[in-house]
Amino acid sequence: MAQASSVIVPYAAYLRVYEPLAAFPEPERGHWERYAGRERLPTAQDELRRSLADLLPTPPVAVPVHESGDAFVTEVDGVVCVCPWRTRLRGWLALEELPGLFPEPMLDAALPPVVRRQAAADFERWLERHPDARPWIRSSAWHVPVRWFALFADEEREYRKGEGEAAPVLRYRTPMAQARRRVARALKTLREQLDDEAGGPLVEGLVDVGRWLEEFHPRSLVELDYGGLVHVLPQEHLAEDHSAAEAAEGVAALRAGDGAGAREVYGRLMERWRVVRERQFAN
Repeated sequence: MAQASSVIVPYAAYLRVYEPLAAFPEPERGHWERYAGRERLPTAQDELRRSLADLLPTPPVAVPVHESGDAFVTEVDGVVCVCPWRTRLRGWLALEELPGLFPEPMLDAALPPVVRRQAAADFERWLERHPDARPWIRSSAWHVPVRWFALFADEEREYRKGEGEAAPVLRYRTPMAQARRRVARALKTLREQLDDEAGGPLVEGLVDVGRWLEEFHPRSLVELDYGGLVHVLPQEHLAEDHSAAEAAEGVAALRAGDGAGAREVYGRLMERWRVVRERQFAN
């Protein structure tokens, strides 16, 4: 996490799903209808502050915890769609991944075992009351997973340069039906053209994303937002970044039987994001 002026900037990208109001049962639907009608809606920075605060209770307490009642709101063809923050759920899920990311001594120093055990107990109790819970937002620190780009086309890319105090914006948006179709086609190609050793990680990643997308309403909107990465990457890098086009190019080459061409494109894509990930160790 970095802080510039009063703006909190974690270097993370986000994959979000916005569902139409019709996807929500009552009384939740009524809540989101009223929420979307507010004069001022929270921003991404507000969501970030809340998610950081909700990562762990301080101090941890054995009482029922409450989920965020906030969401991102957008309109698709005249239909209001919302992306609930679910910051508490996402914090718990992030905690479950930490042991695989950091050595145990480092993890114990940052989050003592007693704190992690309390958080795990809170999560277990919460899941008993919400067995079908799932996040509308996925995040990735210091890079965009290559598999996420398979959901989008280059013409869905939106880039705006930063001017004055306004930060740059780089994002993709696509209808859920298109995202699911692209995942299915990419999976079919990878399974037909690559053996388990070569295609295993990519296939597993796409299967995971595809299963997640199936949890949502078919008329949802899917968004890939570079989020805080726009604060660490030079504007020329952002302007020239067409990773979704390269991902599509690699799949197309593979489908055409051009394994060498696919490896070249994929290697170029992986190298770009390897360089980005290494920036976290620059200081």
